[in-house]
Amino acid sequence: MTRPAADTAPADPIQAPGTDEALWREWAGWEALAEADLPWRGRVVVVAAHPDDEVLGFGGTMAVLAERGVDLTIVSITDGEGSHPGSRVVTPAGLARLRADELRSALGELGVDPGRLVRLHVPDTSVARHEERVAAALTPLLQGAELVVAPWTHDVHGDHEAAGRAAERAARSAGLPCRLYPVWMWHWATPGDPRVPWETARRVPLPPHVLARKRAAVDRFVSQIRPLGPGPREAAVLPPEELAHHLRTTEVLFQ
Repeated sequence: MTRPAADTAPADPIQAPGTDEALWREWAGWEALAEADLPWRGRVVVVAAHPDDEVLGFGGTMAVLAERGVDLTIVSITDGEGSHPGSRVVTPAGLARLRADELRSALGELGVDPGRLVRLHVPDTSVARHEERVAAALTPLLQGAELVVAPWTHDVHGDHEAAGRAAERAARSAGLPCRLYPVWMWHWATPGDPRVPWETARRVPLPPHVLARKRAAVDRFVSQIRPLGPGPREAAVLPPEELAHHLRTTEVLFQ
C-alpha cells in the first residue's frame, strides 16, 4: 500500500481520520451479504497496485484458495517504492527490493508459491498513466485462468483504481470474470455507506486458522507496519488502527 502524499492531495479522504474498526465489526449488514462463489480448481490471477494490497484486501481468500489446490498467479504492478517519499533511511530502489522480499515472505505464509509472483515495475503513484501497458501485460497472464481479482475501481486511490480498470479490461478481452477487493474503502467509508455498491458485495468468511495465516502474512510487511526510523518521513504507512480493518474474520469482493 502506498498512501497518497498529503501535500499533493490535501482533500483526499485517505488523509482524513478513518472509520473506527469497532463500527465495522458491529455492523448488522454483514449477514445480508451473500457468500462469494470461489473456484475449487484451476488458476486465479490476483492483481495488486502495490506489494501488500493483495494480502491486505484478499490475503485470507488467497489462503483459502491455496488450501483448495487452486493455482495462484500474483501480479504486482508497481514495486511500492513510493511509500516513503523523502526517506533518509532507505532509497526508492532499496525500498522496492525490500517490499518484494516482504511480499514473497507473506505469500509463503499464505501457502502461495512465491515463485508465481510477476512484477511489472510500473512507477509507483503512476499506474493511471500506464493503464494500457498494464492491461496489455496482464492479457497473456490470463490465458487458461478461471478468475481475475484486482483492487476496487472506486477505492479513492489513483493507483488502486487504475489497477482495477486495467484488470477489468484484460478480463473482458479474455472473457473472464473479474472480482474487485477494497483496501482503503474501510478507512473512508462507513457501515452501510451509500457510496458503496453493497448490492454487488460478496463476503468471504475466514476460518480461525486462515485468519492466523493472514496475520502472519501481514506481519511480514515490516516496512509498512513499523516506522523505518525517527521522524515523519519514516512513519508507518499502516498503523494499528488501519491494520485492524484487514484483520477481521471477513473479506469482501465486489462483482
